[in-house]
Amino acid sequence: MNSPEPLRILLIDKDPERASQVCAALRHEGHEVIRQRPDANGLTAAVARDQPDMVIIDMDSPDRDTLENMSTLNTHAPRPIVFFADRPGDRATIHAAVKAGVSAYVVDGIQPERVRSIIDSAVAQFESFQALRTELEETRSALEDRKIIEKAKGLIMRHEHCDEETAYRLLRSSAMEHSERLAVMAGRVISLIESRSQGSDKPAQKAS
Repeated sequence: MNSPEPLRILLIDKDPERASQVCAALRHEGHEVIRQRPDANGLTAAVARDQPDMVIIDMDSPDRDTLENMSTLNTHAPRPIVFFADRPGDRATIHAAVKAGVSAYVVDGIQPERVRSIIDSAVAQFESFQALRTELEETRSALEDRKIIEKAKGLIMRHEHCDEETAYRLLRSSAMEHSERLAVMAGRVISLIESRSQGSDKPAQKAS
């Protein structure tokens, strides 16, 4: 998503006159308002249905319900969100809006001459944040994989009475043989060895 390409926009504004001005300013820059809603209730479902490139919210200031809906959207179907506030918010309000996923928080409503720069800034901010989020998730996933692999190696070492290098080689060979990621195979090995261990701990049943 790179502005100034035309964007499909979901507009949230309960004031018809104000919404008309926002739509006109957006159309002037080549963007399309595909749907207008009076509030942010059901925002995630609306985005899933309409698939907009951006969400623009125009209201006095973000209330609790709007913040919750933005936060849910940011978790499940993130999009750039531009918030046009009609009055200045305090630091806590702005912080809460940004935390909920707002890419650009603009006071005093929409001004036609600033539309392009605001949207470009919001898109850039969103893409930067998404890149950081992806990097963080990849790092977290790599750490989890490493923990699973280390645990599997430890179990193999105890079960096969071998050293760490041999355990790793056995694990890697099994992963290659089954065309699995090393961490996936490690998880299988852990489940298998632990289930066998639990079975061996059960007391033997007396013959009747």
